[in-house]
Amino acid sequence: MVDAIERTYTIPLRREFLKVPRYRRTEKASRALREFLVKHMKSDNINVGKYLNEFLWMRGMKNPPHHVKVNAVMVSEGAVYAELFGKPIKIGKEEKKKAEKKEEKKEKAVVENKSVEKNKSVENIVDAEIIEEKK
Repeated sequence: MVDAIERTYTIPLRREFLKVPRYRRTEKASRALREFLVKHMKSDNINVGKYLNEFLWMRGMKNPPHHVKVNAVMVSEGAVYAELFGKPIKIGKEEKKKAEKKEEKKEKAVVENKSVEKNKSVENIVDAEIIEEKK
């Protein structure tokens, strides 16, 4: 099994975000960052870290940084994790937790829906009996 591949890039963002209106500049810078990593790391599965995302949005949507220094790590599954240079990289743990939380929410929703449906059917039966008694 091959270990993770780690690379450091300085990514130029200015040329890309100047092509769009001011109110979309940081969004475009974020897309340019992902496109750069797709091209250079040769993987479509790009995960941008918390600190990197905060750095991009730090000055608002109209004034992103002109370039950013990034550590990119490709793990054996082909996933790429990018984080601001000098910050710790969290690999894979958060995604599993998020997936588990989503599954738990779905299960709770299904259980709640079943209990609500049972309550409604019981209420309908009781209402029907009351109506019949009144006649």
